[in-house]
Amino acid sequence: MEVLGHGEALDELLRLVRRQGTPAEVLGLLARRTGAQAAWIGPGGAVETATAGYPPRMTAALTEHVERLAGGRLAAATTRVGESEVRLEAFGGREPRPVLVTVSTSALSREAAALASQAGGLIDLLSRASEADTGSRGYEAKAAQLRFAVLTALLAGDVTLARRMTTGDVPPLLNAERVRVHLLHCPPADRDRLARTYLDPSGYHGSGLMVNCPVFREQLICPVSDDPDSGSHFRQGEVLRRLVRENPGYALGVSRPHPLAATAEAYGEAVHALAVARNSPGRLAAYRGRPSLAHVLPHRAALAWARAYLEPLQAAPKPTVDVVRLAVTFSRSGVARLLHLSRTTVTAHCRRAEEALGIDLGEVRTRATLDLALSLTAPQPDPADSVQLVAPPLGELLRTSPATAWAESFLHPLHDTRHRDLYLTVAAWIDANTDAQRTAAHLGLSRNTVRAHLRAAERLLNRDLLTTGSGTHDLVHALRVTAGQRAHPPAESDHRARWSSKDVAS
Repeated sequence: MEVLGHGEALDELLRLVRRQGTPAEVLGLLARRTGAQAAWIGPGGAVETATAGYPPRMTAALTEHVERLAGGRLAAATTRVGESEVRLEAFGGREPRPVLVTVSTSALSREAAALASQAGGLIDLLSRASEADTGSRGYEAKAAQLRFAVLTALLAGDVTLARRMTTGDVPPLLNAERVRVHLLHCPPADRDRLARTYLDPSGYHGSGLMVNCPVFREQLICPVSDDPDSGSHFRQGEVLRRLVRENPGYALGVSRPHPLAATAEAYGEAVHALAVARNSPGRLAAYRGRPSLAHVLPHRAALAWARAYLEPLQAAPKPTVDVVRLAVTFSRSGVARLLHLSRTTVTAHCRRAEEALGIDLGEVRTRATLDLALSLTAPQPDPADSVQLVAPPLGELLRTSPATAWAESFLHPLHDTRHRDLYLTVAAWIDANTDAQRTAAHLGLSRNTVRAHLRAAERLLNRDLLTTGSGTHDLVHALRVTAGQRAHPPAESDHRARWSSKDVAS
């Protein structure tokens, strides 16, 4: 017991404050300095922490005293319980108040009692700081959930819904006319830190957002206003570029500017740009790719095919269609994380779609066909599209001039004699249903060489091939077109008859 060193004890308490000590450490210091055993009874009446020698049954004997102090009727009290001298003191101004109990063989000296009061005040401050920290973390978690919900609405093209979610505090991003999506690749542990660092008081990020990707733990999705007059306490794009320059493990893919309602298309471009960036010395790339096949096919004829192809899904529940839209691009475990569903539920929805359409989603060519059909059927169709056309077979759509020109342009970088081995690899990879091991065995290469070829092809094609399915689907279509239907699409129903050149012109 070191009762006489009161100044030293106070200094030790202050050192605990500086290094954010725990209530248990404060009680331990009090016991060493006074020889008393101590307990901290929280507002709920339970012992939250105590010294090792504190009598376990003492609290039950003090119930009445604790209730009086916690309720504000007393500030402090002393009593005897058996052979022990007990001192109680309440802290805080909000009832019920926590109570510090010290138990000793004799009454505490004035210095020891003062030290107990100081220790109790410190524990109260530490407890409040912990509560504030917990509240702050809870606020940050809720803000992150709201940002994710806003991003989800934007990816669905529903800007109005995004604004409704933020009624009373609309983030500046939702007033933007055009947006670029920046996709930052960084260590998973850095994502929360970055989001906190650039958070504004309202829980947003100026004229942009930073949202943790729920599918890929190393990606931070950052839609940023591209309006010239967009004000912000920091220029998000510049900050993200600086982060890449300063951190060797970072990479950044940037989309072209798009209308806010087309955030999903911007995100898709950012995914492809990131694949290029990760394979580039500067680890930074802006999207320079060609449009997808869905953008160049004869619109009305392609839409007629897509509607006919998807007709069996009309009887399926909407959640099934929503799940399948994602499952053709992301893994099933990724879709489960994205939609907060179990993987079993995602699999059940996929199986329902497979049974309705008579397909196998385990086949990459099948996924590419389904993805094309889903991409062609916009959520809000143009009234002019209500005119019914005879649905053409997909094979004839792929033989149209726009499709063949698109495919030849898409694959052109791989037809260079310097990259002939890359073309052979990607073609074999698709034939092997994107199985790198089977591809390696077929070509007589190592699995690592196959993946290196695929990464090189990503850079030349400006498409992501190894993360999501969207770039792979374009590769499937391009190879299908240029191979003269060597890889046939799934069998199409009888009502998909031939169509006229007039339909193509539409």
